[in-house]
Amino acid sequence: MEARLINLDDFVLFGGGANGDSYNSRTDTDIMLKLYAPGKQRQSIDELLAARKVYEAGIPSPKPGELVRTADGRFGVLFKRVNGKKSYARAIADNPEKVEQYARQFALMSRKLHATTVNTANFESIKDRYCRLLKENQFFTHAEKRKLSRFIQDAPDTNTALHGDLQFGNLIFVGNTNYFIDLGDFAYGYPLFDLGMVYITCILSDTAFRKENFHMDDDVAAEFWRIFARSYFGEDRPLASIEEEVRPYAGLKTIIIERDTKRPMPEFRAALNSIL
Repeated sequence: MEARLINLDDFVLFGGGANGDSYNSRTDTDIMLKLYAPGKQRQSIDELLAARKVYEAGIPSPKPGELVRTADGRFGVLFKRVNGKKSYARAIADNPEKVEQYARQFALMSRKLHATTVNTANFESIKDRYCRLLKENQFFTHAEKRKLSRFIQDAPDTNTALHGDLQFGNLIFVGNTNYFIDLGDFAYGYPLFDLGMVYITCILSDTAFRKENFHMDDDVAAEFWRIFARSYFGEDRPLASIEEEVRPYAGLKTIIIERDTKRPMPEFRAALNSIL
């Protein structure tokens, strides 16, 4: 895929994260740039291809544009800019007294996403992804891999949408309109694979990480999870029962986290105790 060369001086930095930075165009208020960190050309292409398929499937998301590159060798994707947008993470941090409102809205959007049937030819099966990454993992023993593989394969099969990185920084809104962003890990399959990430960001992540990436105190994040879980699964369902079901799927994210960090992550592996 060809990438058009752009001048980064034509853009203004407005945000950043572990994978790269976000910019607004200086000359066109309808354009923003997601620029990946050096060496992440493959991720930028994957993001663009996934974003196009998600947008064409009618899932609320910013309209993707083209693949671009900068003079220093970084790659990125242009998107239609959502002017005035705010992420749920920032909204909760700015207005913690509205955590119940935002948690219920996030649960509603998650349920709608997980009820959306997709063309499975366009996206990867979440089971296939986890099994592939599990084979590549160098930190689990062969016996542990067998148990994890069996758990993954035994999960229900569905052809419904998964965000792949479902957390409150990856849903933005303007007024009453919501958009999913950061779509490079989009897939299809059983919703609990998505909900495990919500549990990680709210409960399992350490205080410093959560504060730096989501601007959120521990007690607010825990309250978000409590309201989100009951809203998603049903108000009559005990929270302990929900967490027992979700926790091993949160633990499976260890496979992805260890791929990225290139080291064992015992703080997340604890969630796999019921499998291992």
